[in-house]
Amino acid sequence: MAKQNVSEQFVDILVRAGVKRLYGVVGDSLNPVVDAVRRNGAIEWVQVRHEETAAFAAGAEAQITGTLAACAGSCGPGNLHLINGLYDAHRSMAPVLALASHIPSGEIGLGYFQETHPELLFQECSHYNEMISNPQQMPRLLQTAIQHAIGRGGVSVVSMPGDVASRPAPEKSVEHALVTSRPSVRPGDEEIDKLCRMIDKAKRVTLFCGSGTAGAHAEVMEFAELVKAPVGHALRGKEWIQYDNPYDVGMSGLLGYGAAYEATNECDLLILLGTDFPYNAFLPTDVKIVQVDVRPERLGRRSKLDLAVWGDVRETLRCLIPRVKVKTDRKFLDRMLKKHADALEGVVKAYTRKVDKHVPIHPEYVASVLDELADDDAVFTVDTGMCNVWAARYLTPNGRRRVIGSFSHGSMANALPQAIGAQFTDRNRQVVSMSGDGGFTMLMGDFLTLVQYDLPVKVVLFNNSSLGMVELEMLVGGLPSFGTTNKNPDFAAVARAAGAYGVRVEKPKQLESALKAAFKHKGPALVDVVTDPNALSIPPKISADMVTGFALSASKIVLDGGVGRMLQMARSNIRNMPRP
Repeated sequence: MAKQNVSEQFVDILVRAGVKRLYGVVGDSLNPVVDAVRRNGAIEWVQVRHEETAAFAAGAEAQITGTLAACAGSCGPGNLHLINGLYDAHRSMAPVLALASHIPSGEIGLGYFQETHPELLFQECSHYNEMISNPQQMPRLLQTAIQHAIGRGGVSVVSMPGDVASRPAPEKSVEHALVTSRPSVRPGDEEIDKLCRMIDKAKRVTLFCGSGTAGAHAEVMEFAELVKAPVGHALRGKEWIQYDNPYDVGMSGLLGYGAAYEATNECDLLILLGTDFPYNAFLPTDVKIVQVDVRPERLGRRSKLDLAVWGDVRETLRCLIPRVKVKTDRKFLDRMLKKHADALEGVVKAYTRKVDKHVPIHPEYVASVLDELADDDAVFTVDTGMCNVWAARYLTPNGRRRVIGSFSHGSMANALPQAIGAQFTDRNRQVVSMSGDGGFTMLMGDFLTLVQYDLPVKVVLFNNSSLGMVELEMLVGGLPSFGTTNKNPDFAAVARAAGAYGVRVEKPKQLESALKAAFKHKGPALVDVVTDPNALSIPPKISADMVTGFALSASKIVLDGGVGRMLQMARSNIRNMPRP
């Protein structure tokens, strides 16, 4: 049997760790590893057009599967392009292993062509970041990197000079069992006892949920019923907690709607479940707050806590449910549910007037129709900006759908690359990229990746020829919009020229048939929808300073905020209230 080189050993270990594909762009120092992938039938090389796409795609794959994904960049500029997607994966707790190929080992530190220092560059967006400078470090260093990424949830970066990658792997190297899943974390009895006492003492309890409630929907619902608590959520908690939820009061924050803000501020005990909600201005300062999180470094960094609980949400609630006293007073819960339904009634009316005749098309209408037509198990990837708003307010979760976005890092251009990673996990599952024209054009070259691999991603392009969220920010600050206008081509024609299905929609009556045709098409498709650039959104609670900014041009702006099918659920919850 021929002796392995370091690259071959590297690829074998990735396969042992469950990695199915390696996203990247080939080049010089990376060539030995790519060649090892070529000769290994258990892993696929995915050639993208930009390394940033590779990192975003790997992060999305990791979020969809819950398992390790991988990406790679060649030395210097190649691996530098990974950094934005790696920041997003790291902040999303997506387990990703990134290979940053390096210049020849004998030239490091001497200003060689394309020299950078990846061990410094990736320090802030990784749990582990080390260089293989000697074959003897294999396979222990790579195994350590993998276990950091999986065990801590986030990114590990391994840099490796091209000449080291080609050297013989060490004989009799130790390969230990790899960690491929994370354990559950149960809080200590002392914290559980304290939390029980606080809950029993409180008259008005509110639950505010984030992405840490994944897999805990049943426990959250059971606990909410026990303590008669309204349940609000952050954007990353929407897909896990909003569906089949008779206690739902909506979402708080800049993209918020409904009564979540009131529920979190009018209770006397707020329990934050698995959320690192960044907008502390929306959190109360005069109520008791408990935070439950599996990441202890997140406890208390957004608000002053009366109790910090280190543990999984599901395990924590399983400990609490048998021990807390059942509350019988529903007055606070019912008042918040009624307030939530009333709030949604108002905003729905604003966007439904002549919506099927409005030209340019209301983006809310596009999102609403998209929600109705998409599959029950569709994966939506969502561009940062106004697409976040429409996804938050119109996509209806059901426990099977997924919504992936740059919700913590807030990068532009994330939706298309993330759709690539999501689609590779299952070619038969519907994947829809909700792209803004600004984000799409930033990494538009990787639309060709869809064509090259015949990935059936459906790109629904909200084309308002502007950077809508940036315009909103300027208006809030009392500034005139400047530098936010895009001169766009006919994107459907561009898609057809690239070899994909493309259709342009300029009138509301064309929308439904265009989406149905695109969804029916077996390959990649793009629906270029020309939307109203004046359709903006405001949060449910805004400051006096914000009002002042908007007042400068409010008469010229459509301040809509529809919420689609969420109103139906709110009405149902009101109807199902117990009657005295």
